[in-house]
Parts: sequence; structure tokens; C-alpha cells
Amino acid sequence: MRDLTAEEVRVLGCLIEKQRTTPDQYPLTLNALRNACNQTTNRDPVVDYSEDTIRRALERLIHRGWVRNASWAGSRAMKYRHLLDQQLNLDERSLALLAVLMLRGPQTAAELRQRSERLYRFASPEEVEQVLAELTARDLVAQLPRRPGERGRRYVHLLGAQFSASGDLASDRSARNHDGAASMSGPRGEPRSSTGLGAVASADTAATSLAERVAALERRIADLERKLNELAG
Repeated sequence: MRDLTAEEVRVLGCLIEKQRTTPDQYPLTLNALRNACNQTTNRDPVVDYSEDTIRRALERLIHRGWVRNASWAGSRAMKYRHLLDQQLNLDERSLALLAVLMLRGPQTAAELRQRSERLYRFASPEEVEQVLAELTARDLVAQLPRRPGERGRRYVHLLGAQFSASGDLASDRSARNHDGAASMSGPRGEPRSSTGLGAVASADTAATSLAERVAALERRIADLERKLNELAG
């Protein structure tokens, strides 16, 4: 199932990132993982997860089989490692792009190439596009509609809930062609969970309903004005 919460996405993304960027410190302890999740750089949104929040996310990921305990007998601290590459049969390139999307929200291919350099150095923009196409074909990534003024289309992962660079919440597969929003707490608060891109679809439906109600009110006002003018005449 690809319905991860925002907390699970952050934890999993951090495990992937630290495996590549700080291999000497990997697998991660609970404290190291909390620090990674709450970084103020290379994260969108910036959060302040508690140790309990991280622990609960780890327990759910372990239950899914996407994370496992990597401690050995006599170890002083519990350590954790991800199994996403094994579970989803991902190579280094795909894993790098997914990790950046999980940690920084929807991004263009050019942004992904630049921001994934520490995880995997792509030889060309075409290689990034090729890997994104492969991930899209597997329903692991989708393209979002182009926004006004944008030069490139943004990509979003389809593993579960996530926050975009503007604080919008995009998530799961049911709204691959929608770009919606869900609220979050303060810039250092813990994001509220969403059930997925179904929330985006609901937001679109609500917006359409509101527009219809406004149009109906405008018609009623125009009708009243017409009747008043007739009475005045």
C-alpha cells in the first residue's frame, strides 16, 4: 500500500538520504533520525517532530516491511535502516529522485537533478527525464499540471502524503492530475496528516461548489434588481 503519512514519508526519505550522504553514521539511531527529520535545510516543510512521533512512524514502516531494526546484540542504541529499494526494486537513480521528492515536495526535473547530486550524480538532464518516465510508468511518480508562469512541469511522488514548496499538500495516486492544498500548522509545527490525494480532489470539488453558489447568488441579485427597477418604473 502506498498511503504513507507525512511523518512516514519524512522518516523514510531521511533514511534514504543519510544512507548516501553519511554512510559512516548509517543505520540511524532514533535521535539521529529525529535530527534528520527536523533539519532546517533541504527540507520542505520544516517540521519539529517529537521522538514519539518518529517512533510511531518507524513502527508503522517496520510493520509495512519498508524499515527494519538494524541493531546487533549488545548495541547500546536501537538503529534503523530502510528497505525501500528492496521492496520496490529500485536502483540508485530512482531511489535518489524519490528521496528528494519525499524531503522537498514537488519539483521540476531540473530542480531534481540539482538537488539529488549528493545522492546520485546524473550524467545529463535526459537521464533524469528517463528515470522519471520509468517511475511514472510504475505509478511511483506523477506530473502535476503546469502552473501559471512555470517553465517546467513539477513531479510528485505517489507514496503518500507530502507538502509542496508552498505548503500545499499533494498526496497519493487518486489525483495524479490535480494540484490541491491542505492546511498545516506553523512552519515549525508538525503537519496534520491527510488521507491522500483524495483530499485534493475534495478541495477541488469544494471550490467548484463554492463557485456555483456564488454564480447562483449573482443571478438572484440581478433578478431582484430587475424587479426593483420594474416597480420603480
